[in-house]
Amino acid sequence: MLLHLEQLGFVDYAAALELQKEKVGQRKAGAIPDTLLLLEHPHVYTLGRNARRENMLVSAEWLASRGAQVFQIDRGGDVTYHGPGQLVGYPILDLTQHRRDVSWYMRSLEEVFIRTARDFGIEAERSPGAAGVWVGNDKLTAMGVHLSRWVTSHGFAMNVNTDLSYFEWIIPCGLPGKGVTSLAKLLGRAVKMEEVAERVVEHFGVVFGLEVRTGEEVKELKVES
Repeated sequence: MLLHLEQLGFVDYAAALELQKEKVGQRKAGAIPDTLLLLEHPHVYTLGRNARRENMLVSAEWLASRGAQVFQIDRGGDVTYHGPGQLVGYPILDLTQHRRDVSWYMRSLEEVFIRTARDFGIEAERSPGAAGVWVGNDKLTAMGVHLSRWVTSHGFAMNVNTDLSYFEWIIPCGLPGKGVTSLAKLLGRAVKMEEVAERVVEHFGVVFGLEVRTGEEVKELKVES
């Protein structure tokens, strides 16, 4: 099966929500193959379906005064932060073509980032009862998903060169006592986003058994067929 890869650069969060909605509709209709959107966001905080307002340590107005937006959305999980230097991914997968099992999907996503971290010499792992990928007590990759008729949206956010101070204004993922980290912090140096994205895409294809193609390659296949 094919995976259509779109690397979008910086995208406003509201625009990304609309794009996901469009892609989910197309995937449900069978008009596009499984798709992975990779991008970065300007400063934004998102609250999932299970978010508790007390996990926002400051007001939305205060955050707005510092250039950060706040969105209430339909993914699972609590509150998190997205911003520059963070690799965000939105897989639009039809799980009826894979496995109708949300737990399997989440564990598979985690496996992608355990393997990616290992490529950089970092031993990351799962944490029982807490989605995502961790290095000790600190989260390296956050995850929160939504399913509609077994088509996925939302996804993951891996801290690469992220300014981690933006997490100080929330209780990340609603988990007091837990921290956050990044590849740059763990390695003591900046990391090329392109290199991380390449590794993530490679492992995503292997873990989910998908052949990765760019948009132009997918168009060529349609012309040939």
